[in-house]
Amino acid sequence: MEDFDKERKYLKAKERVTEIKKFYGNLLSYIFVITFLAGINYYTTGWHNPWFLWPALGWGLGLLFHAIKTFQWSPFFNKEWEERKIREFMEEDGRNSVTKTQHWE
Repeated sequence: MEDFDKERKYLKAKERVTEIKKFYGNLLSYIFVITFLAGINYYTTGWHNPWFLWPALGWGLGLLFHAIKTFQWSPFFNKEWEERKIREFMEEDGRNSVTKTQHWE
């Protein structure tokens, strides 16, 4: 049983490392491609029409969501919130079942 638990933890950690590597690869690609597009934009029109900002904003938003998923950032619905809500619903259910049984007795 202990070996199974260690292997499960190892696989979960390996999965997280893979996700983090994918994120940093995406970030590096973003930096290089957006820099390249900004260079093309500058050499073709100067900064009169900064069209490179559109792909930068779109890809940047996707990158933000990728970071939130990868690093498990969830300021509103994190594990503590889940546990607190579960306890709250269990207590509420317990109170309701006591009230119902007393009402029918």
